[in-house]
Amino acid sequence: MSLFAAEELGMSFGGIRAVDSVSFEVEAGQVFTIIGPNGAGKTTIFNLVSRIYDPSQGRLRFRDEDITRVPPHEIARRGIARTFQNIELFEHATVLHNLLLGRHAHARPHLVQELLFLPGVRARERAHREAAEKVIDFLDLQPYRDSLVVNLPYGVRKVVEMGRALCTEPTLLLLDEPSSGLSVEETADMAFWIEDIRTLLGITVLMVEHDMSLVSAVSDRVLALNYGRVVACGTAREVQEHPDVIKAYLGG
Repeated sequence: MSLFAAEELGMSFGGIRAVDSVSFEVEAGQVFTIIGPNGAGKTTIFNLVSRIYDPSQGRLRFRDEDITRVPPHEIARRGIARTFQNIELFEHATVLHNLLLGRHAHARPHLVQELLFLPGVRARERAHREAAEKVIDFLDLQPYRDSLVVNLPYGVRKVVEMGRALCTEPTLLLLDEPSSGLSVEETADMAFWIEDIRTLLGITVLMVEHDMSLVSAVSDRVLALNYGRVVACGTAREVQEHPDVIKAYLGG
């Protein structure tokens, strides 16, 4: 049984069919990548999976549970975390404080206990900080731990946002164009992070990406979309050589 599955997924905006009967499965331990030209429906699928949008049709299944109508605030607690194409960080907070926000999915606040800062609350706070520090060590963010995000280079901010998602301790990590805006060297580093996330942390990755060098380096399976429809699915090489994929990217 797959870890995650989209079944006949569809999404319309007025008369525009952004996602049209898309189905795919992601096995545990895979890096599964969705590619396609601009406007193909890639980010719309991510917004459906993370429950920002309600699908017009179809079903989403995660760990044998139908999550099609699960509220967005419950998704992280189910074990799904995501990053965004446009970085969504608190710029005037430190790296550590941004990562601690990722621990909110594990918070079970009790007003009286919080106000009195009882031993149980202190123990949970220590556990959250230890979890954030582990992510800082994992992503080599120690030099930036206490820096304000607004003062960081763009490439470091990308890693911080990925770190915040990792702090939720996800089973499935959604990466929305992780190489967007990165240099060639930073993209190579991102490939190493993604591979380590999969192999060392045991996290399954569902990724949207344009950079085919990154796609080829890390992907087990690739799904190509065009105008909201599936064009091809297979290995990176099979998809890149598929005539309909070439046509979608180059025209003809």
